[in-house]
Amino acid sequence: MIANFQRCSIATMASTLHDVARLADVSIKTVSNVINDFPHVRPATREKVQAAIATLGYQPNLSARSLRSGRTGVITLALPELSLSYFAELADSVLEAAAARGLKVLIELTGGDRERELEMLHSPQRKLSDGLLFSPLGLGQDDIGLVKVAYPMVLLGERIFGGPADHVTMQNVEAGRAATAYLIAQGRTRIAVVGAHKGEVIGSAGLRLKGYVEALEAAGIPLDESIIGYTDLWHRSNGATSMRALLASGAKFDAVFGLNDTLALGAMRVMQEAGIVIPTDVAVVGFDNLDEGAYSLPSLTTIDPGREQIANTAVETLLTRIADGSIAAREIMADFSIVARESTPLSA
Repeated sequence: MIANFQRCSIATMASTLHDVARLADVSIKTVSNVINDFPHVRPATREKVQAAIATLGYQPNLSARSLRSGRTGVITLALPELSLSYFAELADSVLEAAAARGLKVLIELTGGDRERELEMLHSPQRKLSDGLLFSPLGLGQDDIGLVKVAYPMVLLGERIFGGPADHVTMQNVEAGRAATAYLIAQGRTRIAVVGAHKGEVIGSAGLRLKGYVEALEAAGIPLDESIIGYTDLWHRSNGATSMRALLASGAKFDAVFGLNDTLALGAMRVMQEAGIVIPTDVAVVGFDNLDEGAYSLPSLTTIDPGREQIANTAVETLLTRIADGSIAAREIMADFSIVARESTPLSA
């Protein structure tokens, strides 16, 4: 019994490089070579060291490795939340892009809170990774001076433009205009919006609404404020609540532009409960091309904002910044496309 307890306790204690070397019966230098994936290690020796690492549950000290090599092979991704599907799918895309380049990713959640975002920017933990991919939500354009940091960083999202860091984002205005024009081309002239933010100019909601207004103006359709549904958050429940308010107001509309897919899906559910037939009575377009939209009933027509391109470009841009911090900051916008599905007439 005592022997068994001792064997279990070895794996649960914080193991060191010395412990791995002792168990594998090799030198500390050999263990270090295996951890750093140096090629000139005999396969049998490598297997023995890897087995010892697995047995002990050894975790390399990233700080020490960073001091020795100047690189950790780790980047940080800071997002507002993962409960919103777009951020979860973006994180998955970043993980894939990083893995393809031999990188690990630390994910931090800020809750979209301004103070937490500032704290995260200046946390000592930043030294545990080579650079930061940061999608702010609490910080905005007026905080542009606060995102000047002394380490490699790439901004994501639509809160800060023209800042001191590289910025990879999507074409929100252009895509919002295209989504609205797509509905107009189908003969829809009473296009409701779900998900607008009162007073917002810079931000996903403000920019996509700007594209919506521009498309109406181009088609000679007057803007009707009564069919713009406002929300605070962008979850499915907010889309449902916004649609209930639109229906209760008696406003007439023949199409809906959901400023993201989750809002559109929530709005669709409420319309269907009210007996509205989609797309015969009301056509619906979302934004983000989330996986769940392909499996809703009806499936959701949406804007694909180039999420995979954003993830790959952001990781590649960060690596370029890590290699050379002297180059000028860049702003890169991903391509977008319309993904036509059943929530709009397929003949359009």
